Amino acid sequence: LFEDGALALLVVSIGIVIYLALRFEWRFAVGAIFATAHDIFIVLGLWSLFQWEFSLTVLAAVLAILGYSVNDTVVVFDRIRENFRKTRMTDVAAIMDNAKTATLSRTVITSGTTLLMVLAMLFLGGEVLWGFALALALGIVVGTYSSVLVASPIVMWLGVSREDFIKPVKAASDDGAQV
Repeated sequence: LFEDGALALLVVSIGIVIYLALRFEWRFAVGAIFATAHDIFIVLGLWSLFQWEFSLTVLAAVLAILGYSVNDTVVVFDRIRENFRKTRMTDVAAIMDNAKTATLSRTVITSGTTLLMVLAMLFLGGEVLWGFALALALGIVVGTYSSVLVASPIVMWLGVSREDFIKPVKAASDDGAQV
């Protein structure tokens, strides 16, 4: 089951890259995968550091973290894409900062309410849910800041620009037909 879970993690990651590359652009896919890998590596690193038992429920939590983190990142990326299309500003950093600021309250509220539920599972769920809830709680905290502070700078570092989202204007020929 552990090998199947690791394979599921790989297949899901590849699916996420393909989806984001088609929906946004390849730079966004790379940024999202790096941010998601960051979240997973932090959780697994803490797991290794404290030598907690890694079970199938923890693997399930890691897969849930992957989905949760990508969802948060897609919300930020969607706002960035929207800002690129609707604003005339050309400063990429300012456009991304505006998008992150606009989505920050939504991200904090969503993550906060989810974290409250997971903390209830952690403290009241007993030994069976402890690993799952702890991994999920750590993943939610790490995923919240990585969606805002890790994914976007990577996309900016890869050189995304406003022109990547603006469709070229077709020039009119002499007879009035679009070329």
